[in-house]
Amino acid sequence: MWIQPEEVLLAGALWVSERANPFFILQRRRGHGRGGGLSGLLVGTLDVVLDSSARVAPYRILLQTADSQIYWNIACGESTGLGVLGLISRLFKSVKSPQLCLAGSSRKEITEHWDWLETNLLQTISIFDSDEDVTTFVKGKISGIIAEENRLKQGEEQEEDSGKFREAELKMRRLFGMPEEEKLVNYYSCSYWKGRVPRQGWLYLSVNHLCFYSFLLGKEVTLVVQWTEVTQLEKNSTLVFPESVRVSTRHTEHFFSMFLNINDTFKLMEQLANIAMRQLLDNEAFAADRSLPKPCKTLKNVSALKRDFDARAKNERYRLMFRLTQDERLDGHTDCTLWTPFAKMHVVGQLFISNNYICFNSREEDLCQLIIPLREVSIVEKADSSSVLPCPVSISTKNKMNFLFANLKDRDFLVQRISDFLQRTPDSLWGDTNPLSLIGHSASSSASSPTGSDAVNKRRHYHHGLPTASQGLLQLYHRNAPEDLGLKAMKEKMKEEAWNIHFSEFGRGVCMYRTSRTRELVLNGIPENLRGELWLLFSGAQNEMATHPGYYGDLVEQAMGLCSLATEEIERDLHRSMPEHRAFQNETGIAALRRVLTAYAHRNPGIGYCQAMNIVTSVLLLYCPEEEAFWLLVALCERMLPDYYNTRVVGALVDQGVFEELTRAFLPQLYEHMQELGVISTISLSWFLTLFLSVMPFDSAVLLVDCFFYEGIKVIFQVALSVLHDNMDALLSCNDEGEAMTILGRYLDNVVNKQTASAPVPHLHALLTSGDDPPPEIDIFDLIKSSYERFGTLRSDVIEQMRFKQRLKVIQSLEDTAKRSVVRAMMTESAFSIEELEELYCLFKSKHMTSCYWGSSSSAAERHDPSLPYLEQYRIDPVQFAQLFAALAPWVCGSHTPTLSSRLFRLLDQNQDGLVNFKEFIMGLSGMYHGDMTEKLKLLYKLHLPPALCPEEAESALEATHFFTEDGPRESSFLSDLDILGQQEVTSGEAGKEADGDGEEKKEEKVKDYRYYLRMWAKEKEPKTETIKDLPRMNQEQFIDLCKTLYNMFSEEPLEQQLYHSIATVASLLLRIGEVGKKFNNGGKRMEDGAAQAPPPDPQRGEGLSEAESGEAQMCQALADAQLEPAPPQTSDEETKDDTSVSSYSMVSSGSLQCEDITDDTVLIGGGEQRRGSVLDVDWSITFEQVLASLLTEPPLVDYFEKKIDIQGKMAACKAQRGVERQASSASDNELAQHSI
Repeated sequence: MWIQPEEVLLAGALWVSERANPFFILQRRRGHGRGGGLSGLLVGTLDVVLDSSARVAPYRILLQTADSQIYWNIACGESTGLGVLGLISRLFKSVKSPQLCLAGSSRKEITEHWDWLETNLLQTISIFDSDEDVTTFVKGKISGIIAEENRLKQGEEQEEDSGKFREAELKMRRLFGMPEEEKLVNYYSCSYWKGRVPRQGWLYLSVNHLCFYSFLLGKEVTLVVQWTEVTQLEKNSTLVFPESVRVSTRHTEHFFSMFLNINDTFKLMEQLANIAMRQLLDNEAFAADRSLPKPCKTLKNVSALKRDFDARAKNERYRLMFRLTQDERLDGHTDCTLWTPFAKMHVVGQLFISNNYICFNSREEDLCQLIIPLREVSIVEKADSSSVLPCPVSISTKNKMNFLFANLKDRDFLVQRISDFLQRTPDSLWGDTNPLSLIGHSASSSASSPTGSDAVNKRRHYHHGLPTASQGLLQLYHRNAPEDLGLKAMKEKMKEEAWNIHFSEFGRGVCMYRTSRTRELVLNGIPENLRGELWLLFSGAQNEMATHPGYYGDLVEQAMGLCSLATEEIERDLHRSMPEHRAFQNETGIAALRRVLTAYAHRNPGIGYCQAMNIVTSVLLLYCPEEEAFWLLVALCERMLPDYYNTRVVGALVDQGVFEELTRAFLPQLYEHMQELGVISTISLSWFLTLFLSVMPFDSAVLLVDCFFYEGIKVIFQVALSVLHDNMDALLSCNDEGEAMTILGRYLDNVVNKQTASAPVPHLHALLTSGDDPPPEIDIFDLIKSSYERFGTLRSDVIEQMRFKQRLKVIQSLEDTAKRSVVRAMMTESAFSIEELEELYCLFKSKHMTSCYWGSSSSAAERHDPSLPYLEQYRIDPVQFAQLFAALAPWVCGSHTPTLSSRLFRLLDQNQDGLVNFKEFIMGLSGMYHGDMTEKLKLLYKLHLPPALCPEEAESALEATHFFTEDGPRESSFLSDLDILGQQEVTSGEAGKEADGDGEEKKEEKVKDYRYYLRMWAKEKEPKTETIKDLPRMNQEQFIDLCKTLYNMFSEEPLEQQLYHSIATVASLLLRIGEVGKKFNNGGKRMEDGAAQAPPPDPQRGEGLSEAESGEAQMCQALADAQLEPAPPQTSDEETKDDTSVSSYSMVSSGSLQCEDITDDTVLIGGGEQRRGSVLDVDWSITFEQVLASLLTEPPLVDYFEKKIDIQGKMAACKAQRGVERQASSASDNELAQHSI
């Protein structure tokens, strides 16, 4: 195709001229087409390394004027790129020589372009006198052709820039065998260090995998790593690996370097690894993956997924900065200045606009921060511009606060965006009432009702009959107390006054200016009367509560009376929550705590309830009404302490790892000693989970909670480091963990708050550990101050980065723990070794995760539940089970394998939920590999009986005919009732008579006798060991199916003919045994003697039979010799109604009938068409003992079932399957390239 004219450095380098005229040269790239050799190999390597996603076109046409060395590139074929020459020209700009050419990837295409040039341009440009005129004319002509093509293909050309990315995506799928569901996010040129040799190639980052491909001098490197297998991801710089990214898995490390922008690449890797860790934690990440935009619209070689991930990262930073809810989406941000009336100056910073908020953050840290909810905005207007105040915008709120922003680059667009968001903002339910006046009161009694009684019912906070706490529990107990006029009370009043002055100067409520002065007041302690209000404000919980009026009340009503594991745990811990505080020594406090915890468990079943939540919630209830305490708990569990309170306390473990890393950085000497004692992991969990509330006196710990709601988790880390620092000398002299724990415990017990106005709350732990000579008291304010002085350099963004690093370690460690627990549990129930069980677990988990990535018949939420026991966390559906069965099962049955797999799945799926867990999977596999002959035959026998048989397989033709032709009720003859055949049939009448003979008195006795039920219950609880006598009898149709399965199993065995002969002998014997048993069970009832004789086989055909066909004939002849009953002659319609021949199966109709014909038979009902062959005998049946005894008479069968099979080879083949596919794909690409040459 034609391209915009571009300069080319050298006309002859790596190119061979094939055609030429005075103005144009057609060239072919060396190594392409005829010949090749070393030059072709070298050029191909350079093309892959320097421009992998778009290979250099193999043909081009150059324009060259007669007296000039200047060349121009004027056209190209299907795929072009910068290529080798373009990169070289960039490297050697100082010696660049302008050229122009046309390039193509197709010989036909380039020839068409050459012919067009000779026909339409050659004669015209030959009359030009100036070389410059020739070049200008050709360039103009080519540009005109391109413009015309663009005009005709305008719709397709809009996405022309994305062509390179789409080509890279297709190449990724081709090279690594990825399905279309795998979404490529971005790709980068880099070097992969394999040993000490860097391999230059391309790194492909998809949603679920990290892939690398390189082709250098005939050597190919292919790497695929699942993000869920990554244990460590870090960016480092060493002498060996300069500025590289290290990707670690459980078994190996990979180093990548020489990125164009390593920071951008590493950030994307972090995001993708984070998503993978979330997938291991819960199922919401799979839903998030499904919600990613489809990779169909790309722009400038950047995929929609990459832009989406960038937007996600910005949203996350925005929400963390301003403590906003998870559904908030950043629309944009711009530089501006904010007029601060308290400082009488303009503060430089950034303005952020999202769907519900306008936020400002100063460039200088802690200088000024502002959050304006759109629900509070009343007026947005453009103010008059001036040289001092250019492009200002004024925003007014409903509580009469005005904010002036200036130096806005695109003021009109900004105002329009804010107006658009305001129009979509629902009317505030608070009306013109100041939201702060409603804190601690019911909104239904304070707000006006614009929509009548329905709105009131929707907005009420509590059920009318519920005894709720409408204010903090401390206020209830201080209400009737005499006023304290002591020194501590005066200090408390002075604090309140300082905050009131701050409110008058900086504003009050959610729109308050947050400055360094605000932090100072918080560090000095929040007054008790303002604590609930300011906790709600600083945590962001006030915004969530304001936008969800009545939500808590609805939750309380919905959760009333519900019983679950969470509610049981809550009831157990209610009276352990601050029992020393009088607020929780009566039913009022206990009931409030119960409602809040139960409501949250109902809101978030994924967390439900975790120990330590009761302690934190108790403190919240002391200072806040119930609803505010609930929303503070939401902010705490879901935003400020993420994943702290889930079933595996992952968040606390992550922060424990962060704390260890911080200790190593700030206190290296102590860290080494503490690691030897193993103390850090012990102490930090209780410190972080309860925010020191469980290890420090209440009046002191609550001040840390003040700082936490304002500063976040960094203040907890600072105080923890300060505690270790203060006890460093004592800890270094410790010899064991217990001694270190005692030192830290006594230190924390004596951290006091000397400014508290209320009576001190006794600390139970302090009373028990004080000893005769307690250590000196430590003032909590001094501890907080020293923590800021020593460790105040900690930054929240650094902590988040450390959290990511530790999250990989923690979650992978939990996965390893789960694997070890599963393997230990299965060691006693299967004969597989530890190594085999671990390998099988990895394959099982990998199959589960792969189906979660790329879709399945069941949702990820159904198959992965981290809250379940380890053995049941990963479950697979029939599709996944069939894939593993085909890869790992020792019984290879050809085309019959899927049927056998589905039957085994139904047999293992004991709860019939359509899913099989790892334990069930191993039990089935262990029976096939390590069972003795009896166990293997028992499993095979069960696979041909219900519940392994599905209803379609279990319903025989005879039963179907009876179902459709008989009006009167008959005893069901479905295969699911086979277990009641035999002796139960004989004794059923007698049992009925005995039941009739028993009087009503005996029945009443049984009902009244509780000991009868106890015995029955004990009998049910006893483990039932199944014996071979417990197996139900097998009817004739099931036996035929079993014979087919055995035939398919033997088809690929070395001793195939001997096995065929043995199974034919056994089948004939068992058929005769069944005939004899039928006569015995029928009590000598005479049977029709018409036998279906099979005609002798054609001798001519017999001569040409192969060994396999001969084996088939032997088995079929044996079945024919069983003398199945023939179909009676056709009689009248009335007689046909009861005739069993209408729905008979065909076993053998002639000697030449192949066994495959059996599988092709179908049940024809009501069609008047009979099936071929003989009628199945419904009275015929055999037992498992008879099958086992018959098989034991044939040594080849005994040897086959007693043969030991090694699963290692199967597992290795299963692991290598994806690699083989990728290699085959890569090899096919190379073959195509060679053929094209």
